[in-house]
Amino acid sequence: MTLDQINQLDQAAFTELLAGIFEHSPWVAERTWSARPFAGVSELHAALCASLAAADNDAKLALIRAHPRLAGKAAIADELTAASRQEQRGAGLGECTSEEFARLNALNTAYDERFGFPFILAVRGHDRHSIIANMQVRIDRNPEQEFAEALRQIERIAAFRLADTIDTTARR
Repeated sequence: MTLDQINQLDQAAFTELLAGIFEHSPWVAERTWSARPFAGVSELHAALCASLAAADNDAKLALIRAHPRLAGKAAIADELTAASRQEQRGAGLGECTSEEFARLNALNTAYDERFGFPFILAVRGHDRHSIIANMQVRIDRNPEQEFAEALRQIERIAAFRLADTIDTTARR
């Protein structure tokens, strides 16, 4: 779908189309609809991020907690959203050795216990080694830093997903 077509959608259709941009959180798209029309994909992304930024901390925390663990139980049970499955597969998380998987699981558990939400990283451009390295560094941060970092990573994930959703090759 083109940006021009998206700009023409009613709120329900807009929300449905963009519901998966922010993991299990269609409220972000719903709150952004009224900012139409968008001149470009980057403007749409900025408006979505502004809707997220305007939300209260409880809504932000719920969004963070809606994300699955990297290489976690949902991935093993094939219960991820299509976008999360593709992102994790692209980062090679399905190819972890038993040692790497054990390390990821231990880091995931420690991170979740420390911060109360899952480790989030926009994994495009990463491999399992860089993901583990990021986890090892970020687990030592304070909760405020990690809350903010999780939201930054979610915004990066949203940018990737938005680019995958909008046809920028079609003429207006």
